[in-house]
Amino acid sequence: AGLSTQPIWRKLWDDVMKTRPPNSESITCWRKKFLETFFSNVLHGVLDVSSDWRLNDRHFSPLLHSSPHVSQLTLCNMLQGVVELTAEHNQKVLENLAGSLRILKFQHLLSSDPSIRHLLVSLLHRLIHHGSVSQVSMYSWPVPDTVLLVLILSTSAGFWRSGNALVYHSSPCGLCREEHEARSQEAAQERAERSDGENPKGSSRALEEADMDVNGYGADACLNSALSRSRSPPLHNQVREEADSKVPCDHANIQGGSPPHSISDQLPCHPVLRKTPRRLKTAVGKKRRCLRRSRAACADPEDLYDFVFTVAREDNSGLLDKNSATRGENTETWSSSSPGSPCTGHAGCKKRGESGGISSLKAPHRFRSVSTLELFSIPLTGETCRTLSNLLSSWVSLENLVLSYNGLGANISCILSGLRALSRHSGCRLRVLRVSDVFSHVPCVELVRGVLSACPQLRTLSVSFDLKSQPDRSRPEGSASCGEAEIPESCLEQLEIRFPREPLHTTFLLPVLKASKSLQQLSLDSATLPCSQELGFLLETLKECNPNLKKLSFHDVNLAEHQKEVLLLLQDPVLQEITFSFCRLFESSTSEFLLEIVNTVKRNSSLKSLKLPGNRLGNHRLVALADIFAEDSSSSLCQLDVSSNCIKPDGLLEFTKKLEGHIQQRGGQIQFTHLRLFQNWLDQDAETAQEALRRLKAVCSVVNDSWDSSQAFADYISVM
Repeated sequence: AGLSTQPIWRKLWDDVMKTRPPNSESITCWRKKFLETFFSNVLHGVLDVSSDWRLNDRHFSPLLHSSPHVSQLTLCNMLQGVVELTAEHNQKVLENLAGSLRILKFQHLLSSDPSIRHLLVSLLHRLIHHGSVSQVSMYSWPVPDTVLLVLILSTSAGFWRSGNALVYHSSPCGLCREEHEARSQEAAQERAERSDGENPKGSSRALEEADMDVNGYGADACLNSALSRSRSPPLHNQVREEADSKVPCDHANIQGGSPPHSISDQLPCHPVLRKTPRRLKTAVGKKRRCLRRSRAACADPEDLYDFVFTVAREDNSGLLDKNSATRGENTETWSSSSPGSPCTGHAGCKKRGESGGISSLKAPHRFRSVSTLELFSIPLTGETCRTLSNLLSSWVSLENLVLSYNGLGANISCILSGLRALSRHSGCRLRVLRVSDVFSHVPCVELVRGVLSACPQLRTLSVSFDLKSQPDRSRPEGSASCGEAEIPESCLEQLEIRFPREPLHTTFLLPVLKASKSLQQLSLDSATLPCSQELGFLLETLKECNPNLKKLSFHDVNLAEHQKEVLLLLQDPVLQEITFSFCRLFESSTSEFLLEIVNTVKRNSSLKSLKLPGNRLGNHRLVALADIFAEDSSSSLCQLDVSSNCIKPDGLLEFTKKLEGHIQQRGGQIQFTHLRLFQNWLDQDAETAQEALRRLKAVCSVVNDSWDSSQAFADYISVM
């Protein structure tokens, strides 16, 4: 007791894994790291347990013993691990994962056969709908299998169907059946008691109807089964034909609380998906045959894909209301239960028109859904974007959405339409949105305005693009410019914009800042300032409209001709962290400018962190910065970043000696705690560098690296 077991687990890693773990310095718990990696390696066949005598025991189950400690799991390539996890002998393993797993990742996926997809549906249903997975991330899928991609997205959003069955009594999931039966019995008892109190003669009839519901003979069962049976063939072949289409979808005209429009207004019109009222009416009316077909239905692993496109349209088409009204049947539909909660059976149902906002996929029961979705380097076609938009429109449990290098182009407007519909839900939890890509369809600031107009409740927004926007920038017909949207007062606290070398026109950015009264962090990257007044306008707006701004960052923005504005920022009494990264601060400056910077920081008691990487400080400017901590200074600076500043060992040693002198004069009272020295020329004199670092570490925490400056210079020359 009281002794750390970390060294033991570290040695086990060396003995069993026989590899060096990446980023080993950042590993805080070797026990967790070992058991998670051990589980993954055994699952994917990377580690052979028979090769180690300690593990080669027939009474030892590697997956079973390590599964309770797995909080993150990656499935890759042909989804080989899915078959093993869903095997009958690993049922206990799956139960353990359902309680421990929080993050599920898919990486380098390839097309898989239908049987694997069917097993994946069951696995996702157990881990997400009846488990604890809160984050789904997908990485590096250059040519995604549309069916598989939509399957993962839909299941993550809380939708699931086992084969053709929408009803619980025919579901292969025992948890669904148990919950449904328990809740149905409760509802039946309540109806019987209520009916008995109002009309004693009708109580027996109420009990019969309740029994029908419990056993799957109710109107909902027949209706759902009819919808399942009358579905058209899968749509994925048509999706591939329309891979390059850029058709917008717009939920913007749907007001909260009003009956939702037909989803056919939002999706493309495919004739094969159309159904006549006469055909649907016949299907709804034949209850007994409906039930028999539902029970005999075979599992089709591609059902979920075309279900996204077909059942939702049927549910919103208005035909159900018309036909059911003539028969006097119950028109309740499976609706979303409380966001993020497990399935609740009939208790979660609502009648049409009661739910606020849009519910694009109301036909099935809505299960528990994840709160974080991340898509990295996965091209999204127009059809896939429309599917994702429809899922997003009612994904109320979603808190974090990351779309990175998906080639959205003009389809970004489709995603915004789904987010706009989502934001109208009273239970919307979306707080973080990050969008990055190679090309932007609209200018960065215009996109920011469109996002905030659609989702004013966002707390963090990051927009990042690598290259200048494509020259055509053609918009689909009827789609409005993002920048034309009026910006309501937002809850934004953190805003990050990386411009693809676009001019920073403050005329467009100022309305965003004025609407973001709660802004605390602002980061502007790779922007160009068209004139000297632009930065002044920006700083003036920040001072007037953003009194809570604590962190301000400029990266790769040429500030060589904006010395006055730089000094104004450094004397701001509210800012606590300022970053000038690769901003050419001293490219055309004099020694007086550096002295003004030092004196300004010395008088600022609110500034805690100053980051100056990549500004060519050199030795003499670094030594001058030590005066920030002089005896007459009122500075509260705790962190200083001087990475990538051509600093040599002798300059660092001189800085250290000067800093030690100031500390001694102040009687050891100094708040300076962190110094960052990445990618400087400290390898040119190893002995002097080691002495400087040794003396510095007695004063503060020093973070540096073993950087080869000669190789870096050679690389720089080679790409010139």
